[in-house]
Amino acid sequence: MRLRLLLLVTFSLSITVHQTVIAQIEAKGTVFEDANQNGVMDAGEIGISEVAVSNGKEVVLTDSKGEYSISINENDATVFVIKPAGYALPVNDLNQPQFFYIHKPNGSPELEYEGVKPTGVLPDAINFPLLKDESGDSFKVLLFGDPQPYSEQEVDYFDRDIVSELVGASGYEFGITLGDIVGDDLDLYQPYNQSILRIGLPWFNVYGNHDMNFDAETDQYADETFEVTFGPATYSFNEGKAHFIILDDVIYPRTDGESGYIGGFTETQLEFIENDLKHVPKDHLIVLAFHIPIFLPEGGKTFRISDRNRLFDLLKDYPQTLSLSAHTHIQKFHFFDEEEGWQRLSPHIHYNVGTTNGDWWSGVPNDRDVPETLMRDGTPNGYAILNIDGNEFTIDYKVANEPADYVMNMWGPKVVAQNTWHGAELYVNYFLGNEFTSVEYRIADQDEEWRDMAKVAEHDPHVAKLRQKWDLLESLPEDGRRPSNPVESDHLWKMRVPNNLPLGEQVIEIKVTDMFGRTFNESFSYKVAEPGYQR
Repeated sequence: MRLRLLLLVTFSLSITVHQTVIAQIEAKGTVFEDANQNGVMDAGEIGISEVAVSNGKEVVLTDSKGEYSISINENDATVFVIKPAGYALPVNDLNQPQFFYIHKPNGSPELEYEGVKPTGVLPDAINFPLLKDESGDSFKVLLFGDPQPYSEQEVDYFDRDIVSELVGASGYEFGITLGDIVGDDLDLYQPYNQSILRIGLPWFNVYGNHDMNFDAETDQYADETFEVTFGPATYSFNEGKAHFIILDDVIYPRTDGESGYIGGFTETQLEFIENDLKHVPKDHLIVLAFHIPIFLPEGGKTFRISDRNRLFDLLKDYPQTLSLSAHTHIQKFHFFDEEEGWQRLSPHIHYNVGTTNGDWWSGVPNDRDVPETLMRDGTPNGYAILNIDGNEFTIDYKVANEPADYVMNMWGPKVVAQNTWHGAELYVNYFLGNEFTSVEYRIADQDEEWRDMAKVAEHDPHVAKLRQKWDLLESLPEDGRRPSNPVESDHLWKMRVPNNLPLGEQVIEIKVTDMFGRTFNESFSYKVAEPGYQR
């Protein structure tokens, strides 16, 4: 083992100032095809060349024998393989992919929640087994936003409302939880893991602001319990013609004089992305997954714009990109253009995924004893599905415990008075809607042509009604808690309900065409009646 001391020296006015001595050691090993899947490089098993290996900053490629060598910090480091397409990663007994080695000779600092135990001396060889896989370039990925349980009861809600319908599900390659895996109580990682295990898929986890060691003194040590439970918080891998980059984008504690956390990337992470992308073909789809969105709410300062600009600069040569986040407990698409620092003509698509716990498990429990937990923008709780075909993608959103074709909700009157003034309106909330969505309508048996509904930035009236019910209560219910107040929905359309029609039942046909060119049809029935009051 070779020890290298990097001594940083600065000269100023003939005075030598010695800065921090950074001790580095060399990690070595082989990336190999594990033919018998026992996790050990046996005689006859061969190394795989041209596979990327990283220390979280630098990226090196294995040689013709599958061997690599990379410098790491002698006191706190992670080495990981960047899985190439055509291979799968081994998983542990929790179905967590095993692609890394954590080196902490002295373990994590003393914290409220347990971190990494002392790992001791660096092994002579850190080998990474890969399994041959012929899945191809078309596959599906499950995306979970914010399970965020604050109690074992809420883990149970998550298990029964989300996980249960996916047990034994086929057709998915892997899953990703996009942060806020738990709600500050890191002891809940274990029941969460046991629940996810029931799905039966390899599962990746993103670090969120409620997954932190809040007693950590520096950002470096804020993820120690996450690290010992799930592995590194920043890494990447390939699947088909897609390259996934998983990022910790929670900076805690802040270094700008403000308290709490802020969204952003460290210098080390940005260097890792730059070095990582050197080995990714330009025609591949780049999928970035992190927790805090990179768009800013109105008047908000939730993400460091300088970090976002540097990320966009690193991505400028890739025409196919997608970034994923959660955190907000609403569902939203944001399309970045040149005005916001994106350097291509086609916008960068950022998808802020609706959450599995909806509005923090609020509301009155239903007949399954699970709170209704409708999000503030009218999106029911559920999960997303990323469908990848080559370097292109589509996205679906699956509402928990509802049929797959439940993609929109409607709100309108049951009856309107014929040929009188009225203000009754029909609202359509298409859960995956955005500015590239069209919503059209026509009156069944009356119209041949479709007409546009107006996209509006308003509160979904269904959400407002659920909240108003709590304001009208004379006493609190035995179970459940008041939901959060509604916010302007980013995927809401409305129209005036026609009443200049024959008496009796009328049907409004709805047609949604989404950003991917897919169409969805629904209908709304109401009654036209004789007015009971004449002005």
